[in-house]
Amino acid sequence: MLTVLLATRNGSQTLPNTLEAFTRLDAPSSGWKLVVIDNGSTDGTREIIKSFRTRLPLTYTYEAQPGRNAALNTGLAHVEGDLVVITDDDIYPHQDWLIRLRAAADERRDYLMFGGAIIPCWQVTPPDWLKWVDQRVAFAKTDFADGPIHLGFLFGGNLAIRADVFRCGARFNTSIGPCGKSYAMGSETELLMRLGREGHKGWHVRNAVVEHFVRDYQMTQSWVLDRAIRFGRGRFRISKAAGGPPVWCWRGMPLELLLRLAKKAAKRVIARLRFSEHAVFMARWEFNYLFGQLIEARLMRQEERAQVQGSPGSRCDHEIGM
Repeated sequence: MLTVLLATRNGSQTLPNTLEAFTRLDAPSSGWKLVVIDNGSTDGTREIIKSFRTRLPLTYTYEAQPGRNAALNTGLAHVEGDLVVITDDDIYPHQDWLIRLRAAADERRDYLMFGGAIIPCWQVTPPDWLKWVDQRVAFAKTDFADGPIHLGFLFGGNLAIRADVFRCGARFNTSIGPCGKSYAMGSETELLMRLGREGHKGWHVRNAVVEHFVRDYQMTQSWVLDRAIRFGRGRFRISKAAGGPPVWCWRGMPLELLLRLAKKAAKRVIARLRFSEHAVFMARWEFNYLFGQLIEARLMRQEERAQVQGSPGSRCDHEIGM
């Protein structure tokens, strides 16, 4: 038995196609169930989910607290079986997806986490400049060979974790991951890296394939550069969780990071003087990535102060998104 967890907020534009693809899945011989967590949707998401109840082994649940990880934690209460598969509301799985993940988990008993291939499904033809972008970061693209994999390359659109981890108390960190338009990326990555520090390992299952729907607006430079900020924020938060030597700070901002940011700002100016569109874009990406780290450094300092004062703050504006 395995359980698929899918969190969604206002997913009416993509969720019907995702659930339709789920109706075409080959079922593992041990059985499966799908738990869809509605994270405070205000569109027709609830009705869409319930319309598939007769076609899928579906459980509907609701979580009002904003954030994808809060929703996934709610979904864990409905898990059955020994394997938890996590995906998104803009993912279209191939027909044998669950069977491939199930087989890998059965064959690789010494591995705790499994990730399959994620292939972009473009809404429109991608612009030429998109080749400059690391598509693993921008669109969670993965297509590695079968075998052990760095846990940072296992992404939440196509991820399986043994259920015993959650039965022993592990939960997703609600301070990170999709939550509004501004957030720190790394929803599942934070948990995976935490498990990795405990000695657990990940395996890539190349033939367990899903397609990730990439919307037209996600192929604009402004969207991709905003993602660089979210990526930087997530990397900083995850790295701080891993520990490390103390650093000199000014108002919560690491001085070394401020220096690097100043250098990237100068690089942006030089790139513009060279009239190279590629160089300008890459300089902006690198600057935004570091700027995201700076944002998160200050935010984490504010969170630490709030904890001391006993007044937890809000980290998102209540809308799930990439």
